[in-house]
Amino acid sequence: MAACGLALGGLTYLQAGEHEHGAGPNHHQMMGNPLEHLSEKLDLTPEQKTKVQPIIDQAKPQIAAIHQEAMEKMRVIMENAGTQIRPLLTPQQQEKFDAMKKAHEDMHKAMQEMHDAEKK
Repeated sequence: MAACGLALGGLTYLQAGEHEHGAGPNHHQMMGNPLEHLSEKLDLTPEQKTKVQPIIDQAKPQIAAIHQEAMEKMRVIMENAGTQIRPLLTPQQQEKFDAMKKAHEDMHKAMQEMHDAEKK
């Protein structure tokens, strides 16, 4: 259960992040083109758009790097916790635990592939 909680905690984190960034109909607009989102919400003038775009462009790689680092740290913590939890389980629970872990990894891989495809 604890491992499931950790996995769900990771998913909750991702979902919360998506909701904070407007997952849903406007998710791609906001994440794909923050200038459009700001322009729509704040009614930016063309001059403001010209000044805001370079700021957004400069921030994007920094945000992506921080996000990647945070996700890697979370993965290491979750792996460590799983390594400690698994030996405490019965063989049947270990089977379920391994299946849950694989399902989570498969979902993560599919999400990454989808994300990569959207970049193309």
